Amino acid sequence: MIILEKPYVSAILAEMLERLQVPVLRNSMGEEVARNHDIRLMDEDSFVSLFRDSERPLLYSNSEDAIGWMEKKLGFSSLPGMIELCKDKVSYRKLLQDEYPDFFFTSIDYEALPGLDPSTLAKPFIIKPAVGFFSLGVYRVDSDTEWPDVLINIQRDVERVRGMYPREVLDTSRFIIEELINGDEYAVDLYYDAEGEPVILNILYHIFKSVADVSDRTYVTSQEVIERCHGVFETSLRKFGKLAGLKNVPMHVEYRMENERLVPIEVNPMRFAAWCTTDIGYHAWGINTVEYFFEGKKPDWKEIFSTREGKVYPLNVAIVPEDIDIEDVKDIDYEGFASNYGNLLEMRKMDYRKYRVFAFTFSETDEKNRGEIDRMLRADLHPYIIKK
Repeated sequence: MIILEKPYVSAILAEMLERLQVPVLRNSMGEEVARNHDIRLMDEDSFVSLFRDSERPLLYSNSEDAIGWMEKKLGFSSLPGMIELCKDKVSYRKLLQDEYPDFFFTSIDYEALPGLDPSTLAKPFIIKPAVGFFSLGVYRVDSDTEWPDVLINIQRDVERVRGMYPREVLDTSRFIIEELINGDEYAVDLYYDAEGEPVILNILYHIFKSVADVSDRTYVTSQEVIERCHGVFETSLRKFGKLAGLKNVPMHVEYRMENERLVPIEVNPMRFAAWCTTDIGYHAWGINTVEYFFEGKKPDWKEIFSTREGKVYPLNVAIVPEDIDIEDVKDIDYEGFASNYGNLLEMRKMDYRKYRVFAFTFSETDEKNRGEIDRMLRADLHPYIIKK
């Protein structure tokens, strides 16, 4: 069963739904996809009944925009409670408190931020919405003198995204402040099977331009990344699954790892990597992650790697620079932007006027030619913005 929602449904996902005839909730996005694909739409009452009557219901959504519907319509199940536990970063930290007893975090209401005295907090720290998405409103604070500018940026962000996402996806009324987690950052797409065992479908290494960078610009997956991280992540995910009682549920989990010390950043239930960027698993490994969840498949990594030795697969997020007023943008030079890649597997053009994201790119390079990855991470995107 699947709920399709904004902001984006990929052709890879839509074609899989058509092929497998997975029940799709009839809503505006489902009907939009059905105009081009022969998918199995199901009205709301029938969809809820099917979920209620299934011995082992498997539910997925491409977007967190569906969480509000799940909480409202599936309240007879344990699903809403599990979603709230995972999505609320404060609740999530409390659940893991015994596992990480020395980890500092606290919550604060948005209205109270102007009165916050940063000198009372150990630095560096990270501040972000307690229920957040896509690095919106996320800032690092290294000194007391930085706080006034950070506060201005947070207030700007809150005004900009007000009404853009449902409260269940991005709630800027409450923030979490937590100690900076050192180490490399990773994102994992996985599902918990009927026995509660985690099945890892992909691991993405999140690359940053600097220690102060918190953006979602560049991710890569490779054999080296997966072989280095798979075992330690699986162990952590198994522990968390038992704590939260997770079974038959998809997840997108973010971690920081430093010298084998693993600290989770956040957990996003009911979905894999957002905006259908989980499709990097398809481009890199031939794994349709959503299909694997529905079919209960597990990757044969040895077989997969045998045909992709030395390959690296970057995912890049291209956003209209913050200093450009979106109303001044006439178009994007997509052809020029695409020319930066040696082997561009797919470029997805986005509604930049609504979300500021103008493209997601999936590409292939190799371990010996990582210059392209760094170049795209640091690329000045101004030249590709055509102004009026």
